Amino acid sequence: MKKTKSLFGGIKENFPSGLVVFLVALPLCLGIALASGAPPLSGIIAGIVGGLVVGAISNSNISVSGPAAGLTAIVLTAITDLGAFELFLCAGIIAGLMQLVLGFIRAGSISNYFPNNVIEGMLAAIGIIIIIKQIPHAVGFDKDYEGNETLFSNGINFNYFGELIGAIHPGAVIVTLVSVGLLLAWDKIPALKRMKMLPGALVAVVVGILLNELFKLSGSSLAIGKEHLVSLPVPQSLDDFKNYVTLPDFSGFMNGKVWLTGATIAVVASIETLLCIEASDRLDVQRRITDTNLELKAQGIGNLVSSFIGGLPMTSVVVRSSANANAGATSKISAMIHGFLLLICVLSIPFILNLIPFATLAAVLLLVGYKLAKPATFKHFWHLGKFQFIPFVATVIAVVLTDLLKGVGIGLAISVFYILQGNMKRAYYLSREKLNDADGITIKLAEEVSFLNKAAIKKTLKNIKSNSAVTIDARGTSYIATDVLEMIQDFANIRAKEEDINVELLGFKTSYRDYETDEDSHIVITHKRAM
Repeated sequence: MKKTKSLFGGIKENFPSGLVVFLVALPLCLGIALASGAPPLSGIIAGIVGGLVVGAISNSNISVSGPAAGLTAIVLTAITDLGAFELFLCAGIIAGLMQLVLGFIRAGSISNYFPNNVIEGMLAAIGIIIIIKQIPHAVGFDKDYEGNETLFSNGINFNYFGELIGAIHPGAVIVTLVSVGLLLAWDKIPALKRMKMLPGALVAVVVGILLNELFKLSGSSLAIGKEHLVSLPVPQSLDDFKNYVTLPDFSGFMNGKVWLTGATIAVVASIETLLCIEASDRLDVQRRITDTNLELKAQGIGNLVSSFIGGLPMTSVVVRSSANANAGATSKISAMIHGFLLLICVLSIPFILNLIPFATLAAVLLLVGYKLAKPATFKHFWHLGKFQFIPFVATVIAVVLTDLLKGVGIGLAISVFYILQGNMKRAYYLSREKLNDADGITIKLAEEVSFLNKAAIKKTLKNIKSNSAVTIDARGTSYIATDVLEMIQDFANIRAKEEDINVELLGFKTSYRDYETDEDSHIVITHKRAM
């Protein structure tokens, strides 16, 4: 009885967030399928599988999986090169198998090396992209497809903003403003905020539909046209629905291009998933940690199932995960509810979904984007200092100007540069700057001394004059590279004796052979000579 109560309690608590993600995911799934050159239903299938299959297996409480904008270029090129979507589905199956292997060899641990400032920068960049990409939909200028996480993939169109201003649709603007007002009211007014089973996003969508239908009935010029509404295929019978589903052509497994495409999808999808999982864990108010190896297995199984029944490849997706977190999701049941709603609504009421204006969905995403890229985040990293702020803002700019993977790569490179620079500068501390005039010298080693510090320490030891006193303090050091340690030993045992240099070693233990750990100083030390 306890398990049943807990299950239904989780459904009740997470239904509003699952509904919000469903409303956000619906146009994303369709738009990404369109941009990928794939059948419209393939995106919906991937969203359903991402919610029901990946959601059930993964232990991520916030992350939501589905077709990813980051894969659109790969998918579009592959379908064109292979000549048939049925052959491409074989590549999806191969990608799923490879992700399963990556999960079993524990490749998910790579996510532990993503710095927080880079992850936060990626989230802020996605927020900025969401806002910029949703402004056209908010004003009724739906020239671009939903869900593209790259702003300048086709170059900068300087005529775009002129076209945007000239194409503003007053009806869409009214729907957007009313929807934003309702969402803010539901978020700020305590009485409305307590209505968990009636989320603001649903109210905004219903009001958006009613407003547009009122515009139509009155014959007003404010009526929003079909091109600015959600567009789902509406099967008239079961046979019609079967015609929308594409099955794989298994002869593709004999094609080398199919295997290369599958490997490419596996690598890119896995990296994007790990990045998004790190981001999702940071969005979780309870700060729960996802098993990334299990996540790779879940994504692999998800891609296998999706490809077998005609769906696009998928990843964990930041936009949907952010909407999920902001809507108050507490467990993975929310992602499963979103998948279930996609399935039920596509099968039963696509004609109602086709009444939803993009403008009201844009309102939901505009608030999601603001919460990801709010000014307080930039202020926070500014106050942390340049070593945190510069990699953060560089990641933001790079992701906005390029794409998620390239942007994160640039952010990681800059972050590593600052880490190495800081490590080299902080390798040790000299009590006097001019060694030539010093009779007593203290070299205080940093917490971590790597091979990168070898040159600086070697130069310092070389410049120490004869008949002086040197103290090398490693009491605060938790790690020291073996080659650096041997260099210090050589200095103390050979040169110091020859040049009458008095050497005092603090924090080094000398009673063990080979590699031993001093529990007092926490330093690993190698002994080839008696110290």
